[in-house]
Parts: sequence; structure tokens; C-alpha cells
Amino acid sequence: MKEVDVIADKDKKATRVEKAAARAEKKARKKKEKEKKKKERLPRGRTLSNVIFALGQIWSVSPGYFIFYFVNTFLYAPLDFLSGSFLIRMIVNSVESGQPRRNVIIYLSVIAAATLVINVSNNYYWNVLSAGKYQEIDAAMRRKLFIKASQVELACYETPSFYDKYVKAMDEAYDRVMKVMRTLDNLIWRTVTLFCNSFLLFAIDPVLIIFGLLPLLLGFVRSWKNKLKHDHIADRKPVERRQKYVRRTFYLNEYAKEMRLGDMHTRMLGELERTRRDFCALIRKYGWKRAIADYILDIGMSVVTVLGATLYAVWRTLSDGGMTIGDCIVVLNSISVVSYCLSNLVTTFAEFGEHALFLEDVRYFLDYEPKIKDSENAVPAPENCADIDLEDVTFRYEGAEDDTLRGISLHIGAGERIALVGQNGSGKTTLVKLLLRLYNPTGGSVKLDGRDIRDYTLDSYRDEYACVFQDFKMFSMSVADNVLLRLPKDGDAELVEYSLRESGAYERVARLDHGIETTLTREFDDHGANLSVGEQQKIALARAFARTSPVIILDEPSSALDPIAEHTMFENMMKAAEGRTVIFISHRLSSAVDADHIFLMDGGRITEEGNHRELMEKGGKYAEMFRLQAENYVGKGADA
Repeated sequence: MKEVDVIADKDKKATRVEKAAARAEKKARKKKEKEKKKKERLPRGRTLSNVIFALGQIWSVSPGYFIFYFVNTFLYAPLDFLSGSFLIRMIVNSVESGQPRRNVIIYLSVIAAATLVINVSNNYYWNVLSAGKYQEIDAAMRRKLFIKASQVELACYETPSFYDKYVKAMDEAYDRVMKVMRTLDNLIWRTVTLFCNSFLLFAIDPVLIIFGLLPLLLGFVRSWKNKLKHDHIADRKPVERRQKYVRRTFYLNEYAKEMRLGDMHTRMLGELERTRRDFCALIRKYGWKRAIADYILDIGMSVVTVLGATLYAVWRTLSDGGMTIGDCIVVLNSISVVSYCLSNLVTTFAEFGEHALFLEDVRYFLDYEPKIKDSENAVPAPENCADIDLEDVTFRYEGAEDDTLRGISLHIGAGERIALVGQNGSGKTTLVKLLLRLYNPTGGSVKLDGRDIRDYTLDSYRDEYACVFQDFKMFSMSVADNVLLRLPKDGDAELVEYSLRESGAYERVARLDHGIETTLTREFDDHGANLSVGEQQKIALARAFARTSPVIILDEPSSALDPIAEHTMFENMMKAAEGRTVIFISHRLSSAVDADHIFLMDGGRITEEGNHRELMEKGGKYAEMFRLQAENYVGKGADA
């Protein structure tokens, strides 16, 4: 028994320790979340700067639209007051006091004429002109973002924090710019309306202003409500992302085969149910708090402010006649308007803060200064084929612990056929990225014609290369557009057909309904063509034949081709590339046999180099890999 008691005591102590640790962890997590949210708040100066930035974008595209938008508000807000509360007061007081109706009729006529003119101009502007202005502003914003996206270095796309800002900027830029203008418009409307109604209430009875100011005392409750809403939305985001992911697995083509094999659809339905439970948990967490906030605000508005002012106005009207019936009716309407405008000022300024946070991402992206750009004294790259040299080049990806390339030194003579071979992860594709100046080396230098490539203008240097990447992409455009990757010119049809013939894709393209003008994919064209991966790769290869650049780079150009198609493609490429430098990466070492020089990469270093015969005679890693691949092909042939 004593041993059992001792064990029980130990268990209790362990439980207490675990609970204490859990509480400490929860406290630390909450503290971290508070610090994160505090960082998310922008200083007032920066908030104002971002608001001005948004308005400046609209002004730069259409000053006339900007002016009309706000002039319309300055005219319409007082007109709304004059045709509402003030008109009612005038009519009732006129009837009560027995004044001539002529004054009321003249006033009504002026208001009706003004309303007619403003409404006609508004309807024409908003329904005819405004839609076009929206598109202009949207196009201008997206053009700025797309140009910047084309300028930033490739590393930005591979840095999660930067890429997240980029995606947010693309998603929110236009909407947030327009929302800033709408929020400012609401602020102007409410300010003008507040001033007009407050002035009228003060003229009727200065005491009524007290009732209108009461909602300001509830400002902290409204701030609490806005914070709850913000936190609720923030907590929903991860759950919404999971829910959208589950939906994608059911309707996207790329998941279709796997979802029909095995029981994966049941697993995903389970994930969908889990997101539903998470949503319900968030409702339980925030729902009752938001209900309390709404209840307090409703009591403050409906009971204290509106009902209080109503009782006061009725008492003044019925008890001592200190207020006319017309004034009493105006009080019933205007006091709620004043209270609403005052209470919503807090919300309006909170909206500016929210817009400013999203615009911060937009400005961060637009203000980003690319690291790979033209130097001040950059010169055009040589147009003719020239030697390429890498001297003690090292490279490390941002955030990585080790170098991907280590002390790479090699010489590529003008017009040579070079093969880069090696296992996956040896650094071949990274080396090509440095050649294309998609990255700058961490150490050492890359030279063209004896000069550091950073001395050449970026566009002229990259024009030196025609590239086909391993992870090529097809655009939802015509076959011709996918081959040329530029705006069309006269004579392009012959060039496209030649390139497709050389890459082995012409026969397949010729059978399409519209030949080289056929749209690839059916995303936007029901009559588009969906080609196999091998057929797409042949079209990607045609891009290299369509350019006359001095250097051709092929990164795994035949990974989706059969051996016969691969052999034909390489034969055609070598003929077409006569006098040009060809650099190709391939896992199939048979394609490296005819290369002038072969570089074997392993662990980010060049471990062997020479031509095929020399490397086979050395009997090293290259020879071992070549024999293994040759045995596999022979074995397959024997089995067949």
C-alpha cells in the first residue's frame, strides 16, 4: 500500500508539473501573439503616409475622377440633409405657425432642381465613365507590380517572407487603394452630415448635443469589438487555408488520379470535418464576446442616446412649449444620425489602419531595390560567341547552412559543346542559374569574354542565352507564342514551323485544328489542345531553335522523351547550333558522348572533367555511372 501511495504521490506531482509547464507555455504563447500584433500596428505617421500613397495612385491615373469623387460627396451630403431633416422641420413649423406656403414651395423647387441635376450627372458618371476609370486604375496598379515582379531577383521568389508580401501585394493592391478612397469618402460624408445635424440640434436646444456626444463614451467598447473582429478573422485564416486546400484536391485535375486510387477522398472528407469543428470552436471563443459588445453598443445607442433625447424633446414640446412640433420631429431623426456618425468615426479610423497594413506590403514590394541590376557603368554584352570562365565560384542559398557550389573553376570555349553531368543535388542547375545571372555568386566571379558579367547590362547579357529549363511551363496562348516567347513579327510563321520540325513537334502540331495558332490548354479556350508532357517538352525545345543567341543552355531537355526522340533531337540541335556554344545538363550520359568537354559535378564541386573517351579511360565515377546506365539499357533490350 505504501508503495502504491508513493507512486500516486509521484503521479500527482508529475501532473502538477505538467500543468504548470502547460500554463507557462500558454502564457508565453499569448505574450508572443501580443508582441506580434503590436508589431503589426503601424505608427500613425506611416498610416497617414500609406493613405496618401493610395490616394496618390488614383490621382496619378485620373485626377478628374479623383476630384469628381470627393466634390460629389461635398455636394450630396449637405443636399441629403437639406432634403431630409431640415425640410421636415421647415414644413411642420410652417404649418404650425401659419406661415405662407410660398416659401416652402420655392425651397422645395430649388432642392428638387439641385437633386435632379446632381442625380443625372451622378448616374452618367458612375454607370458610364466610372467603370472605365476603375479598369484604368486597376491596370495601372497591376502594371507597376508586374514590372517590379519582372525586375526582382529569383531569390525573392524563394524567400518565404518576401514571397508572402508579394502575394499579398498582388491580391490586395487595387482593392485596398479603392477602399482607402471609399473610407475617406465615408469620413467626409459623416463629417459633413455630423456638422449639419449638430448645428441644427444646437440651434434648437444646446442641451441636445450632450445626448449626441454620449456614444463617444462607448468608444472603448467599439474598439474592443473591432479587436475581437480582427482577432477572429486572423484565427480563421489558417483554417480557411486548410478548407480551401481540401476543396482543391476534389476539383483540380492534378489531384484527380490519386483521389480515385485508394481511400484518399475519405481522408480529405475527414479533414473537411476537422475544419468545420475548428470553425465552430472559434465561434464559441469569440461569439459571446462579440454579442456582449454589440449589446452594450445597442443599449448605449438605442436607450441612452436616442430614447433619452426623444424623451427630453417630447417633454420640452408638451410641458412648456419650449420646442415646436417640427423641432421635436427633427430631434427624433437627427439625434440618431449624430450618434451614428460619432460612433462610426472610431470604425472609420480603424479602417484606415487596416488599409495601411495591407498597403505596407504593397509599398515594401514596390520600393524594393533589386540586388541584381545594371551597374552605373554597365556596357552591352558582345554579340558574337565568346569564352565563358568561372573562377573559384562559390554560392550559398539564403538561409542555407552549407554552400551549394564550392570553388568551381572552369573554362568554356566559344562554340564548344559542354555537358554538365552528375547526380541530383550536385549543383548543376544552380551553376546554370549563375551563368544566366539569376543569382550573383557568393564568392568568385563569372566572366564572359574576359570581363565580369556584372559589368554588362542585364538585358544584353541574358540575350546571349537561349534556354530550355527542366521545369518548363506552357502558357495558355498559341503554339507560336509558346515557341517565340515574345511579340510576333513578320516572317515568324516560317521560323516557328522550322523550330517545331527541328524539335520533333511539328507533326503533332500540324494535326491540331488551327496548327501553330492553336491555343495550348483549355483554361480559356474550349477548343484548346492538351498535350502530353513529352509533346510539351518538344515545344519547349523549339524555343531554343527559334533564337539565334550565341549560347544555348538545355537543362534536362530530354527527360520526357524516348531514346529515339532524344537522339534525333540532339542531332538536330547540334546541326542548328553550329558555331554556337551549347551547354546541356542530362542524367542520361549517352547524350554526353559527343560533347567536346564533360564536367562531372558531385557535392557542389567539379570532380572529373574531360571528353567521353578520356573519362572512360580514367575509370572514375563517370565511367562507373556510364557502365551502369548502359547495362540497364542492354538489360531492358534483352528483356524486351
